[in-house]
Amino acid sequence: MAEILNPHDAELEEVVLGACLLETAAMTLVADKLRAEMFYEQSHSEIFSALLAMYHTGKRIDIITVRLELAARGKLDAVGGPFRLTQLTSRVASSAHLEQHAAILREQYVRREAIIGMHRLLAAASDVTIDMSETLVELHNLADHLEGEAAFDDYLRNMDQLMQDTLKLMDGRVANNREGVTGIPTGLADLDRMTAGWQSGELVIIAARPSIGKTAFGLHLALAGGRAGKYVVVYSLEMQGEQLGDRWIASAAADINASHIRTGLMTADEQQQALDTARELSRLPVYVDDNPKMGMDHIRSSARLLKSKGRCDCIIIDYLQLCEMASGQKNRNREQEVAEASRKAKLMAKELGVPVILLCQLNRECEGRGDHRPALSDLRESGAIEQDADLVMLLYRPAVYGIPTERKSKYPSEGLGVVIVAKHRNGETGDVYFGHNASMTKIGEYVPPLEWMMRNAK
Repeated sequence: MAEILNPHDAELEEVVLGACLLETAAMTLVADKLRAEMFYEQSHSEIFSALLAMYHTGKRIDIITVRLELAARGKLDAVGGPFRLTQLTSRVASSAHLEQHAAILREQYVRREAIIGMHRLLAAASDVTIDMSETLVELHNLADHLEGEAAFDDYLRNMDQLMQDTLKLMDGRVANNREGVTGIPTGLADLDRMTAGWQSGELVIIAARPSIGKTAFGLHLALAGGRAGKYVVVYSLEMQGEQLGDRWIASAAADINASHIRTGLMTADEQQQALDTARELSRLPVYVDDNPKMGMDHIRSSARLLKSKGRCDCIIIDYLQLCEMASGQKNRNREQEVAEASRKAKLMAKELGVPVILLCQLNRECEGRGDHRPALSDLRESGAIEQDADLVMLLYRPAVYGIPTERKSKYPSEGLGVVIVAKHRNGETGDVYFGHNASMTKIGEYVPPLEWMMRNAK
């Protein structure tokens, strides 16, 4: 029974250790595949820990030097003394099959981890005092851990393989290109031209001061992606799903007063428009999760599940500073927690191969500037956000601050929004203009007023 609960092979562990003690090249073959905790026998774990430390510091490895290392660690007697090291070298003739042996030891370790983890999950599932959603997150985390430990993925590629993979990706862009847009459309032609659409694996930060329209802009992006046939998942920590639904109906309907939706003072015509619009929107492949206590771990777990079902092409998170930051580590300040959440968002984008659009709040620094125009330095609480992001866009509406004319474009500010592309790891930066109505429920291409165009015509 013990063998079933703790899969291991003590003799195989001895063979691997013996080869590492005898042959100079042996550690090179297993150093990136095995860790000390993967050895079931405690004495074997201590010996491999010493071997690994010596390998990474460039020390010569043989029976004498390993004996001295173990003695310096105070572990020589615990592993059986010098005689035990000599015994281990007699267990192996050569390191011919060392990599296969290491693979077996790693698999046994993963099996032990699976057994321990599943027993822990069984106990949690049986405990009614533990929230089931937390147990499900732990389940996905266990699966991630086991997949990571079991994988022998080799990310090292020579130039020939890299060029083949690059050309394959390039061919895909050419085949899927829609007038220069190779990613998920943004719904704004100028922004599409600048970014080529939201790209797989990229972290996009959209930041603004409160009341500038982060959520409205994010909802516009979700509809644009959904209308392009892409599965978009919106994780809303600030607003309930029904509130988002109100906004989407107001944005897509031909003529509904947004305040009438909020107050319930809708005319019969507006009610019919809302019904027709809701039917149209219900066909879009957009999902909403409005759990107010979700964190990055929950989002990643949920997105992985949807991705496994082919239902996650783009992720929108509204917004970063509201994410639960439970990290299990004490004495961490808010800046460190936000940096960790940002890092997790970037890793999620790469792991799932989808764009992650992360809405973020700016600090008050821009309020002290004459035109209130935001800058990269205004990213709130953590410079790590800028570091992790592939694309940083700052939203700006001069009319909010009573500025009649936008400084750079000279456009009248009423109904004008500016997307300041402040960082673009793979492309150009600059300003993109969009139009919006007074309630920020309708966002689209910006067209200057006719009077302004006539006045500025050459």
